Amino acid sequence: MPSLKELKDRIGSVKSTQKITKAKQMVAAAKLRRAQAAAEAGRPYAERLGTVMASLAGKVSGDSAPKLLAGTGSDQRHLLVVVNTDKGLCGGLNSNLVKAARVKANELIAAGKTVEFYLVGKKGRAPLKRDFASQIGGGFDTSTVKTPGFEEADAIAAELIAMFDDGKFDIAHLVYPTFQSALAQIPTVNQLIPVPSPEVADDAGAVVEYEPGEEEILEELLPRYVKTQIFGALLEREASEHGASMTAMDNATRNAGDLINALTIQYNRRRQAAITTELIEIIAGAEAL
Repeated sequence: MPSLKELKDRIGSVKSTQKITKAKQMVAAAKLRRAQAAAEAGRPYAERLGTVMASLAGKVSGDSAPKLLAGTGSDQRHLLVVVNTDKGLCGGLNSNLVKAARVKANELIAAGKTVEFYLVGKKGRAPLKRDFASQIGGGFDTSTVKTPGFEEADAIAAELIAMFDDGKFDIAHLVYPTFQSALAQIPTVNQLIPVPSPEVADDAGAVVEYEPGEEEILEELLPRYVKTQIFGALLEREASEHGASMTAMDNATRNAGDLINALTIQYNRRRQAAITTELIEIIAGAEAL
């Protein structure tokens, strides 16, 4: 049974931890507002670009379609681009992303496909390496950048497109968290390369003419579409990380408070018992005299 001094020291230690978790919660809340605004601001651009892509793709025949749209003609080799965080203390965010990537990889392997991973962020590397040690390929380190932005998305997209042009994979899937709220970050798996042909929207008979031509515009827009998707995934990751961290630190702060209360009650009971024992000894000694 712990002594009074040990209980007092433990209460002080938990109070110090509570101060840290409370401070991290406030920092995450402040960063979340900016990250959430950035993620939400990027969604309309990606949606509108997808609409333009749908309109253009519907006007291009299969023979003249660029490789990024038409693909390699095979679906045997798959690349999973997994976007994890670089920091921990964000609840189950990274484990949920790893789980989604693992489920997708196992589905592809069960279908007889070959799978390789391209990892963005550090936290997903160790758990995926335990299950797919020989299938971890390249990656991109975002830990040296305070807030990853379009420059990093451009570099990742350029590397992935170069790998695709070199025939290193047939289909690439993007695995990333979609921010909904501080309590909910949904793992999302979308095809990235070749660019999926979206459904052509009903424009109520509107006729749109493109200059210089659909093929030329697609050659320019397809790489930009890939960059935009990766950029959006990075923005969603930042918002999801701060939201999950804020929630996790709030839970940790509450748990620390509950533990402090329990330890304080235990300390007071032990102290009261010690005082009662001392009083009994004093009274017994006085009666003996």
